[in-house]
Amino acid sequence: MGETTTIRISRDTHARVTQLAAHRHETIDQTVSKAIRAPRQDAMARDLAADLTDADRTRLDADTG
Repeated sequence: MGETTTIRISRDTHARVTQLAAHRHETIDQTVSKAIRAPRQDAMARDLAADLTDADRTRLDADTG
């Protein structure tokens, strides 16, 4: 872990993150990083699972020459 900084969180949140990190056998930094990435990955998964629009089909069928 390179440079670090401090963020203010409640004692309850700190305890929950510490417990989760210990349960997963990872650092608090790893746990928080995964928690930050998760919503973006969920959104990407929803986008990939969505039905294609007519515009998507046209673009995918286009001759890329």
